[in-house]
Amino acid sequence: MIIGVPKEIKTNENRIALVPAGAEAFTTRGHTVYIEQGAGLGSGFPDEAYVAAGAKILPTADEVWAKADMIMKVKEPIAVEWPRMRKGQVIYTYFHFAAAEELTKAVIKSGAIAVAYETVQLPHGELPLLTPMSEVAGRMAVQEGAKYLEKVFGGSGVLLGGVPGVTPAEVTIIGGGVVGINAAKMAAGLGARVTILDISLERLRYLDDVLPANVTTLYSNRHNILESIKRADLVVGAVLLPGAKAPHLVKREDLKLMKPGSVIVDVAVDQGGCVETIKPTTHENPTYFVDGILHYAVANMPGGVPRTSTLALTNATLSYGLRLARDGWKKACKEDRALYLGLNVVEGKVVYPGVAEAFNLPLVDGNTLL
Repeated sequence: MIIGVPKEIKTNENRIALVPAGAEAFTTRGHTVYIEQGAGLGSGFPDEAYVAAGAKILPTADEVWAKADMIMKVKEPIAVEWPRMRKGQVIYTYFHFAAAEELTKAVIKSGAIAVAYETVQLPHGELPLLTPMSEVAGRMAVQEGAKYLEKVFGGSGVLLGGVPGVTPAEVTIIGGGVVGINAAKMAAGLGARVTILDISLERLRYLDDVLPANVTTLYSNRHNILESIKRADLVVGAVLLPGAKAPHLVKREDLKLMKPGSVIVDVAVDQGGCVETIKPTTHENPTYFVDGILHYAVANMPGGVPRTSTLALTNATLSYGLRLARDGWKKACKEDRALYLGLNVVEGKVVYPGVAEAFNLPLVDGNTLL
């Protein structure tokens, strides 16, 4: 198979979908790998490293897209890339369709096969290709939240961990999944008082067992969310419904309950966000205020630490990419249920329920297309 890896062109996105070691894994199995010139530089991987791994460098994205049977990316194709997609081409990346109607329609129109990292799902429920970026984003959420609590950035001027004689900050984390537990570890490690909410009692028991004493677990309902955000200096949105839009658990009117200068970091923004007032921002312009509350809503947070993020992501995505290349998407998805669940759009047909539901589109049983 011919694998194409274009440069990521979303604002301040420096990750790449394939490291040189990954390129070597493809080429030693007989596949051809084309890398767009300079695509790896943002993550610290020069073109020479890819050439040494057996890959070929092409000067433009157009050439990479035109030659490739399978495109490997990090972020969803943006508008200038849509005309490059073509019928029968496999595109293997994060899509987050349920929060992006125009993208969904563009992929449907193209006839491409969209395999979405975020919906590949193991039998016990783990999302193996979302997990590494969720780990990074959860940890970054606290790092960024702590920074924006500083007065110079518009926050209330509170130090997350406090000091002797001064109480530490209060951190509320809505959602106890991978993002939530990583945010809780970071916030607790810095000495904050942390409250983490989830709707699963089983998950809350686990969190209570593994997190330190300065983390309180709380069942997630409307009353508990409101009571928690009243006290919070930092609120982290960490809610995920796989392949579907996140529910708005913090409403616009709830902001008036919060302390002026407190910070919201909504990691769920790429799935629509769990805070009603959230809208996607960029690393260039990451924050804005609503009713005196600072909102941080960078949709590609891990792109801020591209070296760590690229290595973590490709550790997870490579084995599935190799399978797609070896067997072709039909056989690979037929034989691997986890990979089958990654199929979102196939040659103009929506096959993932959350995407169809988000935009009132017809849902086709993906099994009939294999």
